[in-house]
Amino acid sequence: MSFRPLTAAVTRRVWAALTLAGLIAGSMPAGASAGVALNETLVQGGLSSPVYLTNAGDSRLFVVEQGGDIEILGVGTFLDISARISTGGERGLLGLAFHPNYGSNRLFYVFYTRSSDGDLVIAEYQRSMSDPNDADENSERILLTIEHSSASNHNGGWIDFKGDLLHIATGDGGDTPNLAQDKTSLLGKILRINPLDPPGSARYSIPPKNPYVGRTGRDEILALGLRNPWRCSHDPTTGRLWCNDVGSSHWEEINRVKTGNGINFRWPALEGRHPAGTNDPCTSNCKTLPIAEYSHSFNQSTGAPCTSTTGGYVSRRAGATMFGKYIFGDFCSGFVWTIRADFVAGGSLPAPIDTNHSISSFGRGVDGKLYLVDHGGAVYRLNDS
Repeated sequence: MSFRPLTAAVTRRVWAALTLAGLIAGSMPAGASAGVALNETLVQGGLSSPVYLTNAGDSRLFVVEQGGDIEILGVGTFLDISARISTGGERGLLGLAFHPNYGSNRLFYVFYTRSSDGDLVIAEYQRSMSDPNDADENSERILLTIEHSSASNHNGGWIDFKGDLLHIATGDGGDTPNLAQDKTSLLGKILRINPLDPPGSARYSIPPKNPYVGRTGRDEILALGLRNPWRCSHDPTTGRLWCNDVGSSHWEEINRVKTGNGINFRWPALEGRHPAGTNDPCTSNCKTLPIAEYSHSFNQSTGAPCTSTTGGYVSRRAGATMFGKYIFGDFCSGFVWTIRADFVAGGSLPAPIDTNHSISSFGRGVDGKLYLVDHGGAVYRLNDS
């Protein structure tokens, strides 16, 4: 993920160029309508480099600002830990997850890059006992610190719960050779831990079904072989993990796995569905390929300054016309795609929807409504059509 300021003139694409672009992962569907607008409603502007949106089990919407604040839309600042964070470029406050029992234990978790050295930190905080809209910045309990001082990019940044287990997605340390495949490193991985509830003397426990428990490798690892996973989510109906991984020079990938347990996404050997650095198809050890991809040449042909995929969510809101569809986007071009949750692996993506947005994240409210986060400072609700 690359957080570079983009103007509307840059991110807004001429749809005629899409026809000339040719391939995404296949050809544009016949009869695909060009210039379809994203059906959206502005919820709030004036935010400072927002990178994530989530809920705490109620109607409030919490937005993570890269500089170190968590804002409750329409209310104000929930937490300010900007003094502890190294920010700029891809660093900053990057992730937020509320404990499933947040209503009673008031615990939540954040993912940030540390001010002193840029190392990755997963920390627990607690909400004020008396004020539901205020967190105690002095309540920090650091669960996990991951060395990441050699580069400022490829931090990952997503955290979320599935059941009572906290899932964490980390980048590979800036294309550091083979760290994504190094089972003694926590970089380029999806991790799974159990933050003790209530907190005890240990920082966290290891789920006994994690794949490297009792084997060579860090017990925290759930899956490996990722470059810079930027936004993942679990389908609340099927439990499948969706995770978009930012590519290097050729391909952006969209991953969908049943559990993620022991999965190897195979970076740096593979980029998308191809040997890294090529447009050739994978011909050996191709069991764990992304279900979809799109090429950098596609973005470049439309004038986008870069290519950087942003993962999203499967809509499961009853009655929504987007029900059963996964929505994701691209930070650099502002393109948005929707595909069915049962999308056939290797199939052609539909034509994207063009937007004015620098899409740093999507989000989901407690009612299942989906949101788009624009790094330029705004949050939009995605309407059903």
